[in-house]
Amino acid sequence: MKLRTGNPWMSGADYGRSLAGLSVNLLVRQIEPALRFAREVLGAEVIYADADFAAMQACGTQWMLHADHCYDKHPMRGVVANDMPRGCGVELRLHGLDPDAATDKRHGLREAYLVDDDGYVWVADVALKT
Repeated sequence: MKLRTGNPWMSGADYGRSLAGLSVNLLVRQIEPALRFAREVLGAEVIYADADFAAMQACGTQWMLHADHCYDKHPMRGVVANDMPRGCGVELRLHGLDPDAATDKRHGLREAYLVDDDGYVWVADVALKT
């Protein structure tokens, strides 16, 4: 059940055709808390947002957010039907986002793990100088 009123900034079909390479779509309980986390913690820019959908970008990367209520008729609706944490085992890395309080890792990165309200784990990292 869509909650948006008015027209989106572009049609879903046009947006879908504009995507290339790896695309990340996060299913979230509510758009606003996910937007707040992305802006305040990740320093992301909101390309577009409404009550159903948002397109975000940071560090040269774009991703999408879809609210659970948009999946009421979707074949994957069972994924969002329960209240289980969602982000288990998934790391969403934003390379170039400086993790001030992080520690240096042996694999050449300084990184910090940040968990959002939906349980997704975002990893901010920068390459260590050699």
